[in-house]
Amino acid sequence: MAGLSMGIVEVDIHGMNRFQAKNLIAGRLKRAGGDIYRIRVIHGYHNGTSLKEMVRKEFRGHPKVLRVEAAMNPGETDLVLREF
Repeated sequence: MAGLSMGIVEVDIHGMNRFQAKNLIAGRLKRAGGDIYRIRVIHGYHNGTSLKEMVRKEFRGHPKVLRVEAAMNPGETDLVLREF
């Protein structure tokens, strides 16, 4: 997990199973302070869509997530926590 820029955090879930990935993302959402407005989840797309589908389904409606956005890169999904 590395910061991209002020307010955006990246979470890389490559190589994880759905359970591991969901727990990692949920933990990061729990720890996200007011300075974080977007969590960019890097799930990849060459090895199937299981992780992408899990991210887009499980975190839509999460109390901290304003909306789920498909990123320009098909291997990423953004969890928008608040407007910038």
